[in-house]
Amino acid sequence: MILVYDVNHKRVNKIMKICRKYLIRVQNSVFEGSITESKLSKLKDEIRKNIDCKKDKVCIYILESLKYIKKDEIGSINGYDNFI
Repeated sequence: MILVYDVNHKRVNKIMKICRKYLIRVQNSVFEGSITESKLSKLKDEIRKNIDCKKDKVCIYILESLKYIKKDEIGSINGYDNFI
């Protein structure tokens, strides 16, 4: 799963902390990792409660299979294993 967000600066720290409970941060507003359906549901609920749906946006990309996914990284390495 990949999650990206664009939220008002007043809420960005709160959303970041919520996402870090479930996923690995790979860039400022980008998270990735494997997650169960129940944890995904909890993550979505927490995000919904903490954003302004008229001003903020969170996108979640669910990768059904790793068969067709290839990830290339250029630049600094964060020390985490590749989840994708």
